[in-house]
Amino acid sequence: MRVLSDERAPATDTTLLSVRDSDAEPSSIARRTDVIALVLVSLLVISVVAVLYIAKAFFLPVVAAFVVGTMLSPAASFLENRRMPRALSAVLIVGAVGAGVSFIIGLISSPVMQWTGRLPEVANLLRDKLHVLDRPLALWHEFQNMLGVSNTFPAPTLPMPKLEWMQSALEFLPPTFTEFLLFIATLILFIASWRDLRRALIMTFTSHESRLRALRVLNAIEEHLGAYLLTVTLINMGVGAMVGLICWATGMPNPAGLGALAATLNYLPIIGPVAMFTVLALVGLLAMPTIGAGLIAPLAFVAVTFLEGHFVTPTIIGRRLELNALAVFISLAFWTWLWGPMGAFLSSPLLIVSLILRDHLSAPDSPQLP
Repeated sequence: MRVLSDERAPATDTTLLSVRDSDAEPSSIARRTDVIALVLVSLLVISVVAVLYIAKAFFLPVVAAFVVGTMLSPAASFLENRRMPRALSAVLIVGAVGAGVSFIIGLISSPVMQWTGRLPEVANLLRDKLHVLDRPLALWHEFQNMLGVSNTFPAPTLPMPKLEWMQSALEFLPPTFTEFLLFIATLILFIASWRDLRRALIMTFTSHESRLRALRVLNAIEEHLGAYLLTVTLINMGVGAMVGLICWATGMPNPAGLGALAATLNYLPIIGPVAMFTVLALVGLLAMPTIGAGLIAPLAFVAVTFLEGHFVTPTIIGRRLELNALAVFISLAFWTWLWGPMGAFLSSPLLIVSLILRDHLSAPDSPQLP
């Protein structure tokens, strides 16, 4: 009996090993499948980004028209409910927005042209104002010499801008004008046919549940983007009015133009306030008699931007959709790198769309972490 039991032992061990190998094979296959899926998704993302970058002249105006058209669709629906044809509503809305943008551009361009015509005088004024920094710079150079650091760099100068940009601007104008026409045409057609596009997109799904989910996603995108545009516009108008009042109170030139510029740049997260602070600092240094007086308006703008960015906007927009600061920054950096200033404007709306898609398309029965 002992001999028989000893002879059966190796067979039992072999059976256990085969069972373990059979259990290990599915897990290894699953891991390989996950790696292949990850690689394919990565290649797809890289391909999409490359296409968007290379074909920027086409995709930028089209995507911008889709996003802006979705923002303006609630206004078109409001006019349509008042028995106005949707095509006429689209033309009126785009015309009104264009008139508002033209008015703001007129307010901003007038002082810009005035300061551009005074470039030699502006350079001399800035050089005279910065003479107060000669003594700190001399002390810094003496400190460098005490540490044995050789100052081999030439003295900083204020180079005058050249007019060689005219040729490059003329070369850049035709494609930009073409993209603008593509944007306007796509925007009008999108707003006019948005209801039919919604219906066609929903009917592409076969099951009733999928159609309901698509309807909820489209309604959420339209509601959140429309509310975002209205809220941000009102906030930016308030910021522009505050900047105009600050510039008027501190004696800055052309407070209306500076207020309009602040309202416009505030549509660009992070980048806009920094650019506006730089503009106010330069104008203050040039227009005010002392450096201290010139820094009053920029510092007041910093206070207004701090209150708006940390209290007003998070309180109003955060009630509708929670936007993470890191996600906003990464989205801003990516779309600015991809499509420039217009990409910076579209970064927050595209982030909102991606968050809505994530919330509605994720599995509701997925396990939640504690």
